[in-house]
Amino acid sequence: MPENLELHQFVDGTRSGDLSNQWLEQLKTRANCPYLGIILATLSSLFFSLCSVIVKGLVDVNPMELASFRFVGVLLPTIPILIYTEQPVFPEGKRVILLLRCFMGTTGLMLSFYAFRHMPLADASVIIFSTPVFVAIFARAFLKEPCTLFNVLTINMTLLGVVLITRPPLVFGEATPELDSEKDSDKAYDIWGPVAAISSTLFGANVYILLRALKNLHFSVIMTNFGAIALVYTLIVCGSIGAVCWPSCGRDRWLVVVLGIFSFLGQILLTLSLQVEQAGPVAIARCADIVFAFIWQILFFGEAPNVYSLCGALMVVSSVILTAMKKWAMTLPRESSLRKRLRLILME
Repeated sequence: MPENLELHQFVDGTRSGDLSNQWLEQLKTRANCPYLGIILATLSSLFFSLCSVIVKGLVDVNPMELASFRFVGVLLPTIPILIYTEQPVFPEGKRVILLLRCFMGTTGLMLSFYAFRHMPLADASVIIFSTPVFVAIFARAFLKEPCTLFNVLTINMTLLGVVLITRPPLVFGEATPELDSEKDSDKAYDIWGPVAAISSTLFGANVYILLRALKNLHFSVIMTNFGAIALVYTLIVCGSIGAVCWPSCGRDRWLVVVLGIFSFLGQILLTLSLQVEQAGPVAIARCADIVFAFIWQILFFGEAPNVYSLCGALMVVSSVILTAMKKWAMTLPRESSLRKRLRLILME
């Protein structure tokens, strides 16, 4: 889900020194738990996946309106951090990039919410999860970074996985394979669900590129601007489509509040995991998001994935894991034994 992208500035090894993580390191040592970062990242995936369940389950609330509530969950916790650290709210020299980042991130999240509503939960999650693989394309286009054979292979494997998940009629014919639950209910998701999911992935990949240009900014500056501008943006979209209203029943209202709480918890846990662990292992642990999505899809919505979805998910997750492992290996010293074991994916 694109909500974890606003924390990607940690990935490039620019963990903020302003946020002291000494207590986390002490907890990691005292608890004799070297995998604390992995555990926190997995818990983050749990909360983010539950957010997806709420978005899909609240059928009487427009996805764009749910995005507005989600951005309230981003904005409110970061304002005290911004004030405490005395950071500039809208720093000069970074304003255009900040605005672009907010536009790309907000549009990507709204599209992902639409996809969750109009696709099987696991299928949408897998496609959106493939965002890191496509970063190489935009890094080549905008940052002139080299696109290696490894990038080409992982991108093509991801694209093939996405094709298996979306099963476009152009490839599979009109008799597109359906989910077992769709055969019984005569209900199949329309083409706009996959289009929204793929578009969300492309917007998310651009967010990665923009965050590289903002990596020297404190994360609270990025998240405060993101939350505030995104909230205004989504409210304008909601107003234009007539979706500005408070959920009608008590259950929906409580779930909207829970959505904001889970978004906040997922965000904080991801932040903490990236402060005590390298980005590569955290990105691999985030694959738990896909596992949770398949579990929730079967448990809450009675949608059993077919072989096409499972094969596609395996290909996409494999590409993401390989990409994360390569980035992690590149940060290791050349004499490291672990780097030598991973030399195959480094192509050294």
